[in-house]
Amino acid sequence: MGDIDPAFIQSTEHRPKAKVVEASEIPVIDLSEVRKELLISEIGKACEEWGFFQVINHGVLFELSTKVEIEAKKFFGKSLEEKKKVKRDEFNAMGYHDGEHTKNVRDWKEVFDYLVENTAQVPSSHEPHDMDLRTLTNQWPQNPPHFR
Repeated sequence: MGDIDPAFIQSTEHRPKAKVVEASEIPVIDLSEVRKELLISEIGKACEEWGFFQVINHGVLFELSTKVEIEAKKFFGKSLEEKKKVKRDEFNAMGYHDGEHTKNVRDWKEVFDYLVENTAQVPSSHEPHDMDLRTLTNQWPQNPPHFR
């Protein structure tokens, strides 16, 4: 299998203690729920207890979801050199990223962040009195051409 980059290895004292959790299925959140307080409560509970959930009745057509998944697999199957051509940076938080950390250990994942619209105005900083804005812009790879 080869050597593992030490950046991915968590020190022994920070590793989670193994425990058995019995579960029949992951939480399912139905966005057609009209009682918003219940919906919010279910999302909060799923986040606290599981950290993730499945969403149903979200309004995204199955065909579109399938096309997005196919194009995403094509992109993430590219070489690291190719993916880094659209790497996000300190000036633009949109694009490819593979350097997130949890508890000072590099996460073993890749992400591609994008906006629904091509650009968005966001606060320049997290300071409450800073009223400056900056513009985020989508970065799209040349290939695959339909990954947009």
